[in-house]
Formats: sequence, C-alpha cells, structure tokens
Amino acid sequence: MDVRDAVAFSLLADLGVGLGRRRLAAIVRGASHRQPPPPDLLSRVLIRLDPTTAARRTAELRDAASRALDAANRAGQAPIAWGTAGYPARLATLVDPPIVLWVEGDGSALAIPAVALVGSRAASPYALEVAGRLAADLAARGVAVVSGLARGVDSAAHRGALRTGCTVAVLGSGLDIVYPPEHRPLAQAIAGQGALVSELPPGTPPLPHHFPLRNRLISGLSLAVVVIEASERSGSLITAACALDQGREVMAVPGNVLSGRNRGAHALLRDGAKMVETADDILEELPSVGRTTESMAALAPDDGGPQGGVPGILAGFPAGEPFDLDDLAARTGLAGGPLLARLAELELAGRVRRVGGGRFVRSE
Repeated sequence: MDVRDAVAFSLLADLGVGLGRRRLAAIVRGASHRQPPPPDLLSRVLIRLDPTTAARRTAELRDAASRALDAANRAGQAPIAWGTAGYPARLATLVDPPIVLWVEGDGSALAIPAVALVGSRAASPYALEVAGRLAADLAARGVAVVSGLARGVDSAAHRGALRTGCTVAVLGSGLDIVYPPEHRPLAQAIAGQGALVSELPPGTPPLPHHFPLRNRLISGLSLAVVVIEASERSGSLITAACALDQGREVMAVPGNVLSGRNRGAHALLRDGAKMVETADDILEELPSVGRTTESMAALAPDDGGPQGGVPGILAGFPAGEPFDLDDLAARTGLAGGPLLARLAELELAGRVRRVGGGRFVRSE
C-alpha cells in the first residue's frame, strides 16, 4: 500500500462506515502478512461495505489524501505509514496503532527510549516545578520526554526537557493547528529539538474526542507513564489506563492531600503504581534504558538451538499460548524499547500476533 492509499485508508475511521481504528489496523496488518499483498486494498474494503458507492468513495478518499499530503509537504511534515521504515516500533505493538503517523521535526526522536509525563492542566506551582525538574533530569540522561502540549504539567514537562535534551509532543489535532494556540512558540521549539506527532491529517481541528485517542499514543510511544497531580476525573488517568493495557509501567508523584488535586494520582499509588520523587525512581523500573550491547544478544533473530527458525526471545513459549511483556522481560533480561522493537519486527514478519491486554502469541 503506497502512502497515499495509507492516508486514504486512515480517513475511513472518521466516515462513520462502521470501521473503527482498531478494525482498520487489523485489516492493514492482515493484508501486510499476505504474500503477495492483495491489490488495491482500499477499493476492496469499500466494495465490501457498499458496492454501489465504492468507486465514488475511493476517488473521494484518494483526493482527500492527496490534499493532506500536499499540505503536509508545504508545512515540512512527513507521513509515516505503518509497516514502513521509520514507523515507531513501540507504536507498532499496539492493538490500534495509527495507520499513518504525521511527524514534524526529527523523526529519529521517536526511536529514543521515552517516558511520558502527564498531569493537570490547572496545575499547582508544585506540580509545574516537579514536572520541569523530572523532565530535565530524564532528558539529560538521553531519555525522550513525551507529553501532550496541553497547559499545565504537559507544557512544563516539554519546557524542562528542552533545557537538557529531547521531547516529543503528541497533538489531538493536525500538526498545523496547535492547541492551545498560545503554545505555538513551544511547538516550534519542540519541532526544532525533538518532534511533533499526530495521527490526524493536516487541517484537523482539536475536537474533544481526539484527545482520548491522543492519550493512547502518548503512552504507546513511551516505556512508562508518570502521572503528576491528577484529580479523580483527570484525562491523565485515561493515559494511565492506556499504559496498563499496553503493558507499560505506570508511576505517580505524591502530592498535597488537602487540595483534592492529587486524588487521581494517589489512587494510582494505592493500586500499586510506583511512587516517584526523582528521575532515578523512574529509571530503576526501566532496565533496558542504558543496557550494554552484550545484553542485547537475547534479541538475536534465531536462538541457534534445536528449535531452529524460532525467534530467540520466543523459543521458550509454546505456539498459540499468550504471554505478556513481563514474562519475556523475566526470561530474557530485556524490557522496554528493545523488547518492543523486536516484537514489532516479529509481528511485521508474521511470527507473532497481538491478542490484547498487552499480550502476544507466537504463530505456528
């Protein structure tokens, strides 16, 4: 599937034709595993939905995709289709990865080990200080700080990371429509020292239902999510829930018990999230960050053993039996980005498939 058809395919999710993002991702994945890939997948799907309108809809979607690509090119934005070089390995392991990811800035920033810092938009001075300090310390150690460019904790995290290293902002709109608008200078700084990303094409406004979708990408791009000051109904808790479903680490910063601002974060701590006071607390839970090349040997494509041809990291797991990231990390000594990257490669090769809940199954 060329990039124009990938963009056109991604637009189907917003047409109300009964195909959500998860289903569309499953169709694209299934087609990519077939050899040779089926021709003109877009038309084939639309014919199944409604043969009488398929030709018209195919032409309309391709025209819309061409306009989006032209707009992105003029703005210096790059579309990265699922399954192509440069697509973030951590996103490729999701149940519902974006079919196309739009990137402005340095796309290589999406391959750096990353931690998400999220929290209240109406943040206290304490939360802003903690977010900035954690972000600066993480970025200084070569970790990309991911957040959502919102007011409050998000913007403090981005600014802290910019002082010492790299940050990635995930938008709930097209990259050409920065929200909130007063963060346009911050967005420009991030693009110059990291990356802006979105699954929404240029021209897409920041509608309310886009932000829960954005939250799953914030956690999906990261090895861990740290919640800093979140109330009981905070959108940050959606990001934390996505992280748990994706097999990521969830952590929280404790705060004032009198204001009510921290009830969501404290609920996460009661449920077993690790308490974070410093960047060291975060990095202790990410053994893959800073690992030596010798420890990467467990990710070799084949284990050379009697099972010949079975990927080394999966050799100890029976085909058809689901396993999670903790199982693999315990048996291989690897976790986080390197493990997720290898699983993404194996999924693209048809060697494993995702079954939900952060679990994987080795194919026969």
